[in-house]
Amino acid sequence: MSTTDGRGRTTRTGSVDLKLEVVVIPVADADRSKEFYTGLGWRLDADFSYDNGFRVVQFTPPGSLCSIQFGTKITEAVPGSAHGLYLVVSDIAARRAELMNRGAKVSDVFHAGAPGSQLQSIDTSGRVDGPEPDHKSYGSFATFEDPDGNSWLLQEVTDRLPGRVDEDSTSFSSTDELAGALRRAEAAHGEHEKRTGKADPDWPDWYAGFMAAEQAGTELPT
Repeated sequence: MSTTDGRGRTTRTGSVDLKLEVVVIPVADADRSKEFYTGLGWRLDADFSYDNGFRVVQFTPPGSLCSIQFGTKITEAVPGSAHGLYLVVSDIAARRAELMNRGAKVSDVFHAGAPGSQLQSIDTSGRVDGPEPDHKSYGSFATFEDPDGNSWLLQEVTDRLPGRVDEDSTSFSSTDELAGALRRAEAAHGEHEKRTGKADPDWPDWYAGFMAAEQAGTELPT
């Protein structure tokens, strides 16, 4: 159930957290997949085998709160049939280069010329080469596949849409993400000092307010 506070914000009351923590992907060879995801630098959380042939292997991408699982007798889905698995990044060029250095075959960065074209793996005519103009948040993509053809979609997100993040909670999943937020706050604060015509001794408070508002998708300080 939700209610609205005095400032028109929607708040939750009596809700139960439902945390998506694991996504199962279908693979043909668990050992081959384990080698691939290890090579990407993802954290190996588990590799359990049982007498009945059931095996579960779990990996977590860097900075992610959600993991993947694969193995044997874990899903009846056809190997390679998982598509459009999003990996959100704050700097798509840097993350693409890192993945390629680790052996992944990553597409060039592109943006969608037609809604949804980023998810089309066969007909890619709707993709436009290069990142979204001005690197607009949510608009730049790149793709790669694991050995079975399960496809991953990198998406560059810098500014979250309103309501996508709890306004009372600010967190960063990696040092790179935090560093990016600090750089954007620094640039915005420089413009703030130009407008005021003086140095701001309380810049840590300004930075904190900017970073929290940016993540929550609320109005940024000026």
